[in-house]
Amino acid sequence: MFSKACEYGIKAAIFIATKSYEGVRVSPKEIAKEIDSPQAFTAKILQALVRNEVVSSVKGAHGGFEIDVNKIKSIKLSQIVNAIDGDNIYNGCGLGLHTCDENHPCPVHDKFKVVRDELKFMLENTSLEELALNIKSGASFLKI
Repeated sequence: MFSKACEYGIKAAIFIATKSYEGVRVSPKEIAKEIDSPQAFTAKILQALVRNEVVSSVKGAHGGFEIDVNKIKSIKLSQIVNAIDGDNIYNGCGLGLHTCDENHPCPVHDKFKVVRDELKFMLENTSLEELALNIKSGASFLKI
């Protein structure tokens, strides 16, 4: 459902948030290792997250990526998805057709619209805080 870049972006944001709660900045190398992503690809994804003000970048010897802990609660999963993939996930055809709408639907249009609407609701109502705290508590994980 998400692009590979978006999957990595979500994982990276969660990892950065968990480390931010500990007061630790993380390097692109650490992030890439934690989310099993190529380092150069991770760097591009992190640039998009910084540009869209999801994460912050601090340069220098003690630099790295972080998220203001007061901001983690207000960041929604939809912001991360939008930063990486834009809003195509809400608008695209379930079969990938270029022309698919209410007037000219593909065979799965009506059923896919329901799924897409539920996905949009979930993304807009899931905070980064919720996901990061689930990692910290051991209720969920980023990698095995």
